[in-house]
Amino acid sequence: MTVSEAIQKRSSIRGYTAQPLTGEELKALIGAGLQAPTATNRQEIHFSVLKGDNPLLKELEDEKNRLRGIHPEKNFYYDAPIVIILSAESAFRWGPVDAGIAVENIALAAEALGLGSVILGCIYDALHGEKQAYFEKALHFPEGYAYEIAIAVGHKAVEKEPHTCDEAAQVSYL
Repeated sequence: MTVSEAIQKRSSIRGYTAQPLTGEELKALIGAGLQAPTATNRQEIHFSVLKGDNPLLKELEDEKNRLRGIHPEKNFYYDAPIVIILSAESAFRWGPVDAGIAVENIALAAEALGLGSVILGCIYDALHGEKQAYFEKALHFPEGYAYEIAIAVGHKAVEKEPHTCDEAAQVSYL
């Protein structure tokens, strides 16, 4: 699959099979994230990789739900077998951008491997709230790092058409 095909075919998948990822698949995903460009080549993004049955994911789900006052039918990672949480240096102004680039690299690599993914921001409050220090330590964030974004990845249990675009409304050629 070409990069252009992966971009055109990728969509947010919100349902996964129980089939685990292989070591080769996981290595390819993390490699794609590590290869993402970073401002001034800082390479400051840290990747915390959790299996879908890791108890920390339940704790994050519970804290997210408590802060939002909600009780959704599905957990935030849709039972994916892998969740990758990206953190960056809090004091580095380009960390959020760099994390976004890295997570998109992972999403495109997942599509190229025939896997599904969904990029996740919904646990931001849980990871920046009163339990922030606890979660940062539990997720092995380096000192001075904070959550930026996450991605769930697995074998697709559902299909979803990619979204449509409106170039006329979204692009200005100057």
